[in-house]
Amino acid sequence: MASKGTRKRPDKTNGGSGDRPSGKKKRSKLRSCCFWVCAPAAVLLAALGVGMYLDYRRWERREVGMMSLSPDTVLANETSYPVDEEIDPAGEMIVLKTHFEPFVLASMAKLVLDPVGFFTTRDLDSLRSWREPVRELSSFGASHFAPFLPPPAGYSVLGAAYEIIPVNLKLATGLLSSDRYFPPKVSNKEVILHRLLGLFHPRPFVCIRFAPQGAVATVRAENERWVDVVFRIHAEFQLNESPQYPFWFMPAQFTGNIVLTRDASRVRHFHLYVPTNRPINAVLEWLDTPGNESHEVDAGYIPRMELTSVAPSSPVLIHQEDGSYMDQRQAQLTEEPKNFLEEDYADIQWNSEISMEEAMRSLELKMYPFKTVPYYNFTEAFSRAESENKLVHSILLWGALDDQSC
Repeated sequence: MASKGTRKRPDKTNGGSGDRPSGKKKRSKLRSCCFWVCAPAAVLLAALGVGMYLDYRRWERREVGMMSLSPDTVLANETSYPVDEEIDPAGEMIVLKTHFEPFVLASMAKLVLDPVGFFTTRDLDSLRSWREPVRELSSFGASHFAPFLPPPAGYSVLGAAYEIIPVNLKLATGLLSSDRYFPPKVSNKEVILHRLLGLFHPRPFVCIRFAPQGAVATVRAENERWVDVVFRIHAEFQLNESPQYPFWFMPAQFTGNIVLTRDASRVRHFHLYVPTNRPINAVLEWLDTPGNESHEVDAGYIPRMELTSVAPSSPVLIHQEDGSYMDQRQAQLTEEPKNFLEEDYADIQWNSEISMEEAMRSLELKMYPFKTVPYYNFTEAFSRAESENKLVHSILLWGALDDQSC
């Protein structure tokens, strides 16, 4: 049986199921079924039915003493890879700086309720050791940010939310598997988000396990050349690797804005961050013992996860007066801007714009349609109820209902 907080490596010769129980135990009919060895979860679900499938999963964790690698996990392990994109030498590039302050362990409820017993395990080793980002300075091509641009109709209606990454939940279960270590292969618009979030930790998942998934954006301001796009991203990170059990870290949200040209040839400004205006802005989820059928869940506070542009984008090749040029891709990255263009010194004059609050409100409604009904804080609710002669429906939450910290 696996020790507490760890997972034994699966034996590839037995179909990736790990160590089998002792022969003294009576073998279950489910375990001897051929589906147990080779069938994907969807086939098992269809063949056994929901009730029997769940019973099987409970038995597997209880009798085998560990979670076997699901088909999603095996696939993720096979397709884990570093993601990068070539910077066009004829285009422009921009340097981003990563700001990171570690998660505050003292903000966790379990530490307050059981400070001694909680820290006698190795459950939080990966969280405690996450002290710095993957990279402080990184370069991107301006054209890499094209996925943030709206569809053609999105320019004319400010505040109209559109999807960068759509919902990807499984219809059968309503959520994605938690038994995974490495992100699946990304493509198309997912690539830039994976690269950006990968500056904080090497295993970002741009499609989270629970709704609302994805990334949405809206146009806050525009003119003939420039567009200011406000975005919101729901993503999470896997902090552990095998043989430890999966440990998920889910920030409340990533939000921010980008100012770029309509053809993505230039980026004037980029900012991405986890909001810190609430005392809880991250959720943690992990499995602490092999026989436990449910995950441990806690929440807390991370002071800073943020990306900022050092300066506006500039040409990759900077030509000198003597005819030579400097290739910025080969130069050491610094926070000092290499080359400012004349238009970077002037403020952008927008043809039309809305406030940042209006733009964020639009994205909030896109992610959480229930927000179309007004919610009030505790004191304001009673004054309004009295003036409108209505009852008060009070909701008490551990975390916020309108982000992923709940």
